[in-house]
Amino acid sequence: MSTNSIRKSVVLLSGGLDSATTLAIAGEQGFACYALSFAYGQRHSVEIEAAKRVAAAGKAVEHKIIHIDLAALGGSALTDNSLTVPKDRADMNDGIPITYVPARNTIFLSYALAWAEIIGAWDIFIGVNAMDYSGYPDCRPDFIAAYEKMANLATAAATQENRRFHIHTPIIQMTKAQIIRQGIGLGVDYAITHSCYDPDSAGRPCGHCDSCILREKGFAEAGLPDPAIA
Repeated sequence: MSTNSIRKSVVLLSGGLDSATTLAIAGEQGFACYALSFAYGQRHSVEIEAAKRVAAAGKAVEHKIIHIDLAALGGSALTDNSLTVPKDRADMNDGIPITYVPARNTIFLSYALAWAEIIGAWDIFIGVNAMDYSGYPDCRPDFIAAYEKMANLATAAATQENRRFHIHTPIIQMTKAQIIRQGIGLGVDYAITHSCYDPDSAGRPCGHCDSCILREKGFAEAGLPDPAIA
C-alpha cells in the first residue's frame, strides 16, 4: 500500500524504551510513521545511534535527525557537563530533577508540528509518561492538551483546511512494566534501545540514574530480563 493512501504520523523518537514502544504502537494502528530525533547537545548522545536502529527496525518511512544546540542554553545535567546527573535517588517524586531540560518537549513538538504540516500528517506521537517518570512537567496530560490546542490555532493547515492535529500519547498512563509488556507483544526489540542519562565512554548504562532505575524496575515488574544488559 502506498504511503499516500494511508495516514501519516510524525513520531518523536529518542531511541529509548518509551519512544520505541510508541513507534510500534503508531505502526500497529496503521500509520505511516515518520520518525524524528534530535541531537541537541545531550551528554547521552549515544541515544541517537539507538534511535537509528529503532527507526529501521520499526520500518519508519523516513527518519530525520535534527541538530539543535540546547547545550548553549544549559540549565540541565543532560546538556551541561559541569552539572552532575543524580544517582540512586530514593524518591523520584521529590521535585523536578536537574536532568529536566528546560522546554525540551515544547521545542521537540514544535519541530514535529512543522514537519507534520509540511508532509500532510495530522497526527503526532510522543512517548511521554506520567506514571513511572522523574517528575518532568512537560510529560503531563495537561501540557499535551494545551499544546494540541495551540497547534490547531497556530498552523495554516489547521486554520485553512478545517481539520485538527492530534497529539497521541499512547503510553502516558502506563507503568514501565505495562509499556514493556505491550512493546514485547508488538515485537519491539529492547536490546537495541538506550535509556541511560550518563553512559560511559563505550555507551554502557550507568545503572544508577533515574532512567536506568526506572528501566530496571519496569523489566523486574514485567518479569522479564532486560535484553540490553549483557
